Amino acid sequence: MSSTDISERYLRFAEEAAGSSPLYATLARAVADDALLCESISALPERCHQPNLLFAAVQYVTGSAPASGTDLSARTSVHWDDISATMRSRYTQTNEANRCSALLFGLHDLPGPLAVVEVGASAGLCLQLDRYTYRYTGADLATLGTGPCPLTCELQPGARAPQRIPDIVWRAGLDQNPLDVTDQDDVRWLRSLVWPGMQTRLERLDSAIRVARTAPPRIDRGDLVQDLPALLDEVPEGTTPVVLHSAVLAYVDAGTVRDFLDVVEQAGAVRVGIESRKASPALADHAGSESANFTWGSFVLDRDGCVLAHCESYGSWLAPVES
Repeated sequence: MSSTDISERYLRFAEEAAGSSPLYATLARAVADDALLCESISALPERCHQPNLLFAAVQYVTGSAPASGTDLSARTSVHWDDISATMRSRYTQTNEANRCSALLFGLHDLPGPLAVVEVGASAGLCLQLDRYTYRYTGADLATLGTGPCPLTCELQPGARAPQRIPDIVWRAGLDQNPLDVTDQDDVRWLRSLVWPGMQTRLERLDSAIRVARTAPPRIDRGDLVQDLPALLDEVPEGTTPVVLHSAVLAYVDAGTVRDFLDVVEQAGAVRVGIESRKASPALADHAGSESANFTWGSFVLDRDGCVLAHCESYGSWLAPVES
């Protein structure tokens, strides 16, 4: 990707992020206007071109988010070797526990007990979904669970809260770069991925990490196609095998997605996922129409190809299919 392409990518990100983080929108525009920085970014592997990755790396290396474009330029000039090394070694593994408030809609009515495998598990915070408290507001009011980490979701008209938290008796994660909730550097990276000003998200992350540390999840290093079959073979008899994923499939190509779906089907597992409209397998047959009209923040919850709901990317709201 050329430096011009990098500039255009950061301008697009600035438009998308403006409603959620005016600061990140400002920083992205500053990057787009900085020819030397765009050139430096373009020299990195393509997966390192993501704006999220750069801004998280700056936070990780320097200890905080830049206050302005000028501040960003100064930090990248002084610390570029460390920042670029972090971008090469780290990934945008935002492990948002609140996505469980949407994933629960795909799990609550499955016959139990459940054996859950999460691909792209990061630090495994979504594997702890039976250990949280869920507070649903809006069109339907409900509180489920008694865990110390509260998750919230506003239900849009027509949506009804899940009836129960499933019984999960076995769980494991799979990730190409597993993070460890007991490792301070990994935790610092997870905190760096939270956008500036999102204090509620940061507090929720810290709370979810404390929950996970009481029983650190098993996260194997591996590929969602090559290594998933062996992990599913470990699922205990008498359980319903479930494969979870959230904001993962946009990072792999279409062929890999098809192979992943085949692996899940051949294993007889239930697949529950939250993905962007562009990446959702449930909308794969509509490429160029609905799936191409991706709205920032709008994701699709599906189970085995059937769309269950639309939701915000971090599960803060959920709407039924007809909305």
